[in-house]
Amino acid sequence: MFTTLLTLGLLVLLVSLGRWQLRRAEQQRGLFDAFAAGTDSTLALDPGTPRLPRFQHVEATGHYDQERQVLIDNMTSADGRAGYYVLTPFALAGGGWLLINRGWVPLGRSRAERPDLAVAETARTLRGRTDHLPSPGIRMGHPAAPSPPFPVVATYPSVAELSGLLHDTSWSRATDIVLLDADQPDGYLRQWAAPGFPPIRHLAYAVQWFGLALTLAVIYVVTNFRRAAAAGIPGGVIQDSKN
Repeated sequence: MFTTLLTLGLLVLLVSLGRWQLRRAEQQRGLFDAFAAGTDSTLALDPGTPRLPRFQHVEATGHYDQERQVLIDNMTSADGRAGYYVLTPFALAGGGWLLINRGWVPLGRSRAERPDLAVAETARTLRGRTDHLPSPGIRMGHPAAPSPPFPVVATYPSVAELSGLLHDTSWSRATDIVLLDADQPDGYLRQWAAPGFPPIRHLAYAVQWFGLALTLAVIYVVTNFRRAAAAGIPGGVIQDSKN
């Protein structure tokens, strides 16, 4: 009986993991589709622009504020190098502010060494995609709130924390940040992509979990038929109460 209950429990677990991976595949498909569709149209941002879908392509006119920049720590490049994302406040021409992710810069010889983030504060029109602030897969505790001097190094800050740090509440409601297009000037390494694994990876994991469940079921049935045959019960399945 114990063997049967254990097998059933493992089967439920394995099938549940497979179904979870199928749900993750569907979620990732939605993200990847949204990222691909983001450049189908470009919307102009102004102070009254409401919340926009994630990855919507936008343009905004205004100027950078190079004095209050933020470095988002623990960001890695596509080839696995450690570094920062550079967030620079952007004053909209009609009032209000955006945070522009100007791209990735490598870590210096130490975290005490800050990269050169100088950017002209002349008027310009820039383009990019709306996005959320970077967030950890698993948050272990809560890091200390970021504080000056600038440029401030912050680990996965929230919108509220950045608003407090920058002493400004008139941030655009349209998006948390804008990912600066790769062809725009005054940026760093920009290899934007939908976050997380592609859907096919989650589908492969689901197949593995379902395959393990099927293998376990076959092993259980074959083992019990062999034991039943050895006990002289043709075609039967026995349950050993000692197990």
